[in-house]
Amino acid sequence: MKKLVFFLYGVVCYVIFFVTFLYAIGFVGNLAVPKSIDKGYQGGTAYAWLVDILLLSLFALQHSIMARPEFKKWWTRFVPVAIERSTYVLFASASLILLFAFWRPLTDVVWDVQNSMLSGLLTGLYFFGWFIVLFGTFLINHFNLFGLQQVYNNLNNREPGMQSFVTPLLYKFVRHPIMLGFIIAFWAAPYMSTGHILFSIGTTAYILIAIQLEERDMVGVYGAEYKRYQREVSQIIPMPSKKH
Repeated sequence: MKKLVFFLYGVVCYVIFFVTFLYAIGFVGNLAVPKSIDKGYQGGTAYAWLVDILLLSLFALQHSIMARPEFKKWWTRFVPVAIERSTYVLFASASLILLFAFWRPLTDVVWDVQNSMLSGLLTGLYFFGWFIVLFGTFLINHFNLFGLQQVYNNLNNREPGMQSFVTPLLYKFVRHPIMLGFIIAFWAAPYMSTGHILFSIGTTAYILIAIQLEERDMVGVYGAEYKRYQREVSQIIPMPSKKH
């Protein structure tokens, strides 16, 4: 019964994540959502910059701290290993939902592309960035990344096992295609407000820092194999592999 409860918990966490992910596409792009980065009243403009920076900081801290092996080692003294990843996903979704709910739009215009061809190109690039994000997760085991595989294995009495280090398709040209996809999506905007550019600068800075932390962890897990990968493949800008 406990294993079934864990499995259902993992499914609920995954559904919350996926709905949050879809809402993020609408939020950043001001598309078909009641509250977006530039639309929807939330507390007025007083201290808007401070509120938005605090929301971005909360998001960054949650992602960085809870993803570290040291935190996981401590955390799993209280949270069963089978649902540790699902719980991380739930907290990550919660931090984004808070950002969506309490974000204060700053609507001064930084740029507004009037040329229809260029505007269409940027919109296409925006959706392409989100496609890279989602596609990149499936290349490296989407369901493990978001906790479903762990609760499924637990339900079926399967040992989790060590994840092998793989570099499929996009990962042969850039070590962090998911992060690249986020950067593309956050900056490819036909209309850029001061609030949007604050969001883009804040999230890009976080991504560049998070990459360093993640790579340190990857070296700790995979050692020389990952160090060789670092030498052969570009970190964030797609380039031909240096492998000979």
